Amino acid sequence: MLEKEIPTIMTRLQFQIEKEAPHSKARAGRFRTLHGEIITPLFMPVGTAATVKGLRFHELAETGTQIMLANTYHLLLRPGPEVFAKVGSIHKLTGWQGSVLTDSGGFQVFSLPEHVTLDANSVSFKSHIDGRKITLTPESCIEMQMSIGSDIMMVLDHCVPSTSPHVIAKEAMERTHRWAPRCLAARNAADSRQALFGIVQGACYTDLRQESARTLSQLPFDGFAVGGLAVGESRHEREDMTEIVTALLPRDRPRYLMGVGTPIDLLEAVHRGIDMFDCIIPSALSQQGVAYTTNGRLRLSRGVYRFVEDPVDSACPCYACTNHTKAYIHHLIKARETLGWHLLSLHNLTFYHQLMAKMRSHILAGTFSAFYQEQREILIKGDDEYPIYDQRAEKAREKVEAKQKDIRRGNYEIVTSPQGFCSISQISSAETMHSSQHPDEEAQKLYVAQLDLKKHIYDKKDYRPLVIWDVGLGAGHNAMAMIRAIEAIFNEGNPNEKRPVEIKSFENDLDSFKLVLAHQNLFQHTRHAAPYALMRQGSWHAEHIPLHWELIEGDFFSVMEQAGIPNIIIYDPFSAKTDAPLWTAACFKKIREVCGRDPAELYTYSASTAVRAALLNAGFYVAAGVGTGIKPETTIALTEATFSADPTKWQPRLLGRVWLERWGRSSAKIPEDIASQEDQENFLASILNHVQFSN
Repeated sequence: MLEKEIPTIMTRLQFQIEKEAPHSKARAGRFRTLHGEIITPLFMPVGTAATVKGLRFHELAETGTQIMLANTYHLLLRPGPEVFAKVGSIHKLTGWQGSVLTDSGGFQVFSLPEHVTLDANSVSFKSHIDGRKITLTPESCIEMQMSIGSDIMMVLDHCVPSTSPHVIAKEAMERTHRWAPRCLAARNAADSRQALFGIVQGACYTDLRQESARTLSQLPFDGFAVGGLAVGESRHEREDMTEIVTALLPRDRPRYLMGVGTPIDLLEAVHRGIDMFDCIIPSALSQQGVAYTTNGRLRLSRGVYRFVEDPVDSACPCYACTNHTKAYIHHLIKARETLGWHLLSLHNLTFYHQLMAKMRSHILAGTFSAFYQEQREILIKGDDEYPIYDQRAEKAREKVEAKQKDIRRGNYEIVTSPQGFCSISQISSAETMHSSQHPDEEAQKLYVAQLDLKKHIYDKKDYRPLVIWDVGLGAGHNAMAMIRAIEAIFNEGNPNEKRPVEIKSFENDLDSFKLVLAHQNLFQHTRHAAPYALMRQGSWHAEHIPLHWELIEGDFFSVMEQAGIPNIIIYDPFSAKTDAPLWTAACFKKIREVCGRDPAELYTYSASTAVRAALLNAGFYVAAGVGTGIKPETTIALTEATFSADPTKWQPRLLGRVWLERWGRSSAKIPEDIASQEDQENFLASILNHVQFSN
């Protein structure tokens, strides 16, 4: 398509499309900021605190940088608005002569692990630097960005993880929509010449992304961003959401995909109509010895490069490639010399900018489609070898190894499994929570999937709340898996057709829970408002569905009666070696007494003979549960009311004569708290005469 065939609307940026690629949505354009002309597609290095780590500004310019990204949240905290008011702008403060885009800080604020409160007009949080309370409104966010003097400002948005439940993503999107026109009004009231972008939200839900793109497109923004991606979703989901949004955004204004990404991500997004990008990856991975090249990605910390005298990339004109060898940079990385990652930062940013320039030249030449197909094969090389979007967690794990005090609290510490996931271990016993399988996967399989939550919530024969006991809150994996599943169920259909849900979590030592909340980057299940509210105030109420979560502290045996009658019991304390009182016959007997005549189901990871015998002795029916990790079986216990309601469902899973014979031969068939001869005889009789084995 010829340029004269492409109508444009002149905004503050005067964006113009020079050429669109055939058989692709890729486009080459240009716009003008307060500090010069910008050509697209382009990549923006992240200078969070008004500096790209390790690089001087003349070096940044030499890499090909047109726009540096800075962050409003961090600059608000330090150096603060009073410094910009006195100095004049970020350009005067730093000496950077190029353009600057400021992110609004919404992502950082809503990523804070605690002390965040939200209402219709603002978000309040505590500074991670000095603890002072700060309130951010759409108006004050724009005021701060105008004080910084950035060329392009972003609206204050509510960013949630891309894997959030639909109800959470919708709420965040609607808040973003309410705040967007207020940001525009604040900018316009000041008659600022700074450009302002709207941000499309909606997580990975097609309906929300479409609604957000259509809603924001009605507002006179100078450009539009796609936010809330690269925070948990798969690459294919990210590409699908990007394509859905670009199809609905105005074609006469620049499009910005926030926080993305790897070179292959950039290629795929340009192909789908994106013009602008930012990401910490080029700089962050340089500190790990990773270099992007025209032949794929290299990890220069590997010993194979020890004697290699070639440059990192012979096609690269950067200072590192024209002056140093792979062998030298390998040495610097292994010796932990900062020059190593400084050189790789120069190289990686140069590579990114050259990649964008190549895409632009092929769009202008009409050959982008062929270039796209060729580069997909090259850029994806090695891209699955290292988990790029887990790089924050990887960086945090490195800090964990260097600073033991950062990963310990009380009697608990963070440990990393051979498979790469993190868990909580009790220091005194060396016993690890969810040691054989990823904690979130185990919680989903063992507790959520097999208890059929949907059936319980849709059970309108009982209008009382569904009460779930979470015995052994621990790191919170089980409770959060339950909460996310419940939110998904309530998102389907009419909430009035479903029972309210109450979760009661029991714990006598909250240090493990506090530890995971302090390391949100390692534990994705904490990326939700619920655990922080539970920790601050002892309870959490969902905003739009009848779901309540309560913390009950203290010795479980002593406090269980105050929690009401349970319908479902998730029984997940440490093992009998560590938490012996919770695995006694007396404890299970008391649980059974609290259940009374109501239907109740108990699920536990243990399949030990003594535990199953104690449950039978307490008056439960006992069945085999699904296997998890290295355990071929777990255990389910049922009250008589539950079994009688649907015996055909449970009969095939009940322990039978084969188990009974094995129990009879076991040396651990009687729990240790059954001490007297008489009690032991009564215990044996209760098992042998149990109605479960009558047939």
